[in-house]
Amino acid sequence: MTSWRLWALAAAVVVGQSVVAGKVSGQAAQPQARELGKGKRAQEFIAAFEKGDAKAVAAFWTENADYVDQTGREFKGRAAIQKMYEKFFAGKKGMKLNIIVTSGRLVGTDVAIEDGITEVTPTEGGLPSSARFSAVLVKKDGEWYFESVRDSIPHPPSNAEHFEDLEWLLGEWTGEVEKGESAKATYSWAENRNFIVSNFATTLDGVPVVGGTQWIAWDAVDKRIRSYSFYSGGGIGEAIWTQDGNTWTMKVAAKASAGKRLSGTNLLTRVDDDHMTWQLTKLTVDGQSMSDLKPVKLKRVKPAQP
Repeated sequence: MTSWRLWALAAAVVVGQSVVAGKVSGQAAQPQARELGKGKRAQEFIAAFEKGDAKAVAAFWTENADYVDQTGREFKGRAAIQKMYEKFFAGKKGMKLNIIVTSGRLVGTDVAIEDGITEVTPTEGGLPSSARFSAVLVKKDGEWYFESVRDSIPHPPSNAEHFEDLEWLLGEWTGEVEKGESAKATYSWAENRNFIVSNFATTLDGVPVVGGTQWIAWDAVDKRIRSYSFYSGGGIGEAIWTQDGNTWTMKVAAKASAGKRLSGTNLLTRVDDDHMTWQLTKLTVDGQSMSDLKPVKLKRVKPAQP
């Protein structure tokens, strides 16, 4: 059994200390969150786990408690859970615990439900392993105990929902004309769908002239989409994206490698599922206005990769 599975068992008792601080009045109280690991019982559990004391750790479970690991294997009763800990702790003492609580609530006065993501750092160091857990705790004689714990694979958070109106961009695009000035670009997911990454270039007679890489991100503080661009000539840029129907407006502020400041507005318009236009307007270089560029028509040549 890997360390992150048993770490899920460690979590709920620690989390339960936040429930103890809750007060019930009329409706279920929310845990006084996130001050984890400070209660006496939580500290006792952490100490027992890090010492590899299977009997002491199992004592935090009720007699008839059950635990189901990620593979669906069930351990029923405190005695079976203790044996599981004994096997796991063999040669693995000194692990460190960490926890992120995602939700917690009281059900009545003596039952609590907790969900979260748990982590354990192995004795020899290195990256921690993680798991998602869901735990039911019961209060007996003034103390909280595990009644039931379910373990599952953790899924990192994703910002995909904030890009729903931009998913149509995913894939490979190229200019509709083969001669003269045009452009090409690719758009793909990155980092668990938390970003869309674009590689782009302006072209002359189909040959790339200048381009770069752009990371499109969800700004969770300002609740808007931003992008960060890195140009092949060494410049950098940032833009704020806003949507109006089928057109996305990107207000760009950039710094060229030659030491000049640029600003402008990019207009990206969806014509249909496989066609769009791109246009740079309101361009300034060190405050001096420049002419708008003509719209560039692009067509999809490859769909997004699954």
